[in-house]
Amino acid sequence: MKMHFKKTKIAAITAAIALTMGTAACSPGSTQASEGGVSGEVKLLTPIFEGTPGQKLLEDELLPEFYKKYPDVKVNVDYTTYGKLNEKLTTSIVSGGVPDVMLMGVGWIENFAAQGVLADLGKTGLTRDKLLDSYTESIVDAGMYKDGVYGVPIMLDTRFGVARMDLLAKAGYTAPPKTWDELVEMSKALTVRDGNGSLQQAGFDMLSLDPRQAFETMLFSAGGSLFNADSTEPEFNSKAGVDALQLMTDLINTHKVEDLGYSSAGAAVNPLLNGRAAMGIAHNNLFTQAQESAPEILDQLQPFAITGSEPGMFFGGTLATVSSKTKNPKAAQALLEFLTSSGPALAANQQRGNVPAETALLDSDYVKSNRFVQFAMENLAIAKREGGPAKWIQIRGDFTPAIEAALLQKESPQKALDDLAAAAKSAIQP
Repeated sequence: MKMHFKKTKIAAITAAIALTMGTAACSPGSTQASEGGVSGEVKLLTPIFEGTPGQKLLEDELLPEFYKKYPDVKVNVDYTTYGKLNEKLTTSIVSGGVPDVMLMGVGWIENFAAQGVLADLGKTGLTRDKLLDSYTESIVDAGMYKDGVYGVPIMLDTRFGVARMDLLAKAGYTAPPKTWDELVEMSKALTVRDGNGSLQQAGFDMLSLDPRQAFETMLFSAGGSLFNADSTEPEFNSKAGVDALQLMTDLINTHKVEDLGYSSAGAAVNPLLNGRAAMGIAHNNLFTQAQESAPEILDQLQPFAITGSEPGMFFGGTLATVSSKTKNPKAAQALLEFLTSSGPALAANQQRGNVPAETALLDSDYVKSNRFVQFAMENLAIAKREGGPAKWIQIRGDFTPAIEAALLQKESPQKALDDLAAAAKSAIQP
């Protein structure tokens, strides 16, 4: 079963690459750079093609297609991971050796655009209005700073609720929760402990996810936002934010649907896959993980939007940018346009089990065969992103200790978020 999936996956990626030349003319990143006469050497910094499978995809399949169209361009690839990306970017800025094309995360654009590192792509034809033809508004805005377009989306990472329907059925439930009240009621009923009180099945798992992202998902379901519209003031300590963190705290400490330490971010096996959790907040690639390690439960995994005052879903992702200092701007833009075009973007998403940013790819075979990716794309209108202010990269690291302080009951949710907001406001202010 596992071997069959991998062969099918590779075949699908190959088919996606074959689409590249056919879709380039109508791709969201297609402007004057695709007209030919482009030459030069460019450096690409990427965190999404790391590891042997990613490098093989990029070097053996994607770049050869790029060279067919641009034979006079040479691409030098610098591979990294998201854990090391910020350090690499910062070091390159200090040294003056900024890569020509950089792939970076949602929430990062503002920081590097504010430093003057990124080229405004709107000046070369990739305007906001043009991108809105291919992406939802929130995804386009993730690549903007002030009125400029500095990044074009390639892939998304989403977080939403997931339920094990076989475990719900045993407890008499036929559908995931539709409200916070139902979430609490069902989580309590689905929690299983042995005679000694040891947790055997969490009713609702929040601990397998980065605490910041778990909180943001709950915050968005409460109708809250991280910052105000112009990103000058934090809003995550509003009533919506406090209610979201209070709910998380209550689920663990009052309702005891999960024990601290029961799971953790980056755990080898997500508890939804081995039956140690009945529901939880999960990354969209949980479906891919199940395909490879627990195919027998695929039909039992059901995604759902966690709903408080409104349905909530978190999205991050990867965008392509061009250095403002590149010596070969046409070659750099040609590479950006290629990587964000339908064929290469689809292949990159499938290789990682991620969500294509481009709306038209909802009809691709890959999306139709992956229920979590399909769910994410169908619900992008309700998805909210992290980030906002230029200092987001500096601020975001403070979220986890603040949220953990509340979960550990060292601080009240209000105090933890107020202290975090004060630190964030200090960082934002010039």
